[in-house]
Amino acid sequence: MSLYEAVRDAIRAEEEVAMATVVELTDPADWESQPAEGEVMPRLGAKIVVRPDQPALGTTGDADLDRVIARDALAALESGLTGTRHYGRHGQANQREVVVFVEAFARPPLMVIFGAVDFTAALARVAKVLGYRVVVCDARPVFATTARFPQADEVVVSWPDRYLDTIADQLAPRDAVCVLTHDPKFDIPAIVAALRTRVGYLGAMGSRRTHAERTARLLEAGAAEADLVRVMGPIGLDIGARTPEETAISICAEIIALRVGGPGPGGVTSLRDSRGPIHQDAGVPSATD
Repeated sequence: MSLYEAVRDAIRAEEEVAMATVVELTDPADWESQPAEGEVMPRLGAKIVVRPDQPALGTTGDADLDRVIARDALAALESGLTGTRHYGRHGQANQREVVVFVEAFARPPLMVIFGAVDFTAALARVAKVLGYRVVVCDARPVFATTARFPQADEVVVSWPDRYLDTIADQLAPRDAVCVLTHDPKFDIPAIVAALRTRVGYLGAMGSRRTHAERTARLLEAGAAEADLVRVMGPIGLDIGARTPEETAISICAEIIALRVGGPGPGGVTSLRDSRGPIHQDAGVPSATD
């Protein structure tokens, strides 16, 4: 089987796969004129194919370079990002002798939304625009229906923690869990279960008072205080969102900001890290209370 066939078959089987290709060799003439003993120059166009939990396929001609490229290709799958990497001839960092293009065929990121509420429909719509596979989960069958959430890829009638137990191994840093239930009997088990996974974003809706009470309940339920820093609550960036649609945008903006390692543009911060009322105008009900 060729490497292209391996990639094709993985994609057809909806399995994650990445192909790394050597696209440039700097100063190849110098390499050929001064080879070290036993050294084999990486081949232009050489490819390596990687899949999670499987041996890498292909070679550049250098075992050390192969190992580093395979490691970085798996990392590209984890992040879902296609891009270019630079190495020394044996995979050394901070060198540019070998240029490799890594194409990642990763599954769409998953967003699990707990709570069949008005904000859920808006969040599902915005998340789909960003390329997420969206699952809405609620234990109440009268509310958790496809008619109410047509944008969701799947609507699950289940207790949040029970559903998370079925997908815990699938959740990865690109995925998100958003708890919009506003009900301790739902959101406490959901957050505790989510904290046991590798999910990259975990947000919970509610006012500052609600979140303070929720934090106390989480500690009583056995959540470690050090783990609670992962919980973005109140959920979203502090952009003054009021409507369900605006709140959905603030949540997705916070997910993007955390993914790139910092706050939003212009110094916008998360509601969790700001102070004072979520909404400043008196008499206007809070979208997150």
